Amino acid sequence: MATLLPARKRDASATRATILTAAHDRFLKDSYESVGLRDIAGDAGVDVALISRYFGGKEGLFRQVLTHEKRPDTFREPQHIDDLPRFLANLIEADEDEDRTKRMEMFVIMLRSASSPQAGAVIRELVHRDVVDPMAKLIAGPDAEMRANMLLAVLMGIGVLRTIMQVDGMCEAEPCQFRTERFRCLFEAALNC
Repeated sequence: MATLLPARKRDASATRATILTAAHDRFLKDSYESVGLRDIAGDAGVDVALISRYFGGKEGLFRQVLTHEKRPDTFREPQHIDDLPRFLANLIEADEDEDRTKRMEMFVIMLRSASSPQAGAVIRELVHRDVVDPMAKLIAGPDAEMRANMLLAVLMGIGVLRTIMQVDGMCEAEPCQFRTERFRCLFEAALNC
């Protein structure tokens, strides 16, 4: 007599989270073009059709991987242009190691996939919507978008030095008043050039 196995309880949110984790790990290691939905489905232990059902396909899944974070409106927090350099400096220094690592992983994912036409379009849209546009709105005036991009370039450069390259003097776990002030000065210079 055959033994009947109990039906597995379906949990859409857990399945979605598992797919996102598998996709994050794949996109972190390989470019958008190199990652297949079947690979992600296999890693997540789900049928490939679920990815289309939950995310609408590879592009939708990639978008969700890049927007899946605790503080999606981070760059909308400063209320005045004078607050922006200190806010960015504090963002670097006060970032928990886990948050900083996650942010750098997103940066690596973007770098790996930026040459793909589909992924590049998603990356540009999200960077403008979530980072450049809020800062440019706060900066206002002539060349606001260029100035916001300059701030982003400095922010990303510091992030790479601290997290990926782990340059001495920039990656200590304890916040340093001197280092924070130097970061603030860099952001202020980028804002005012």
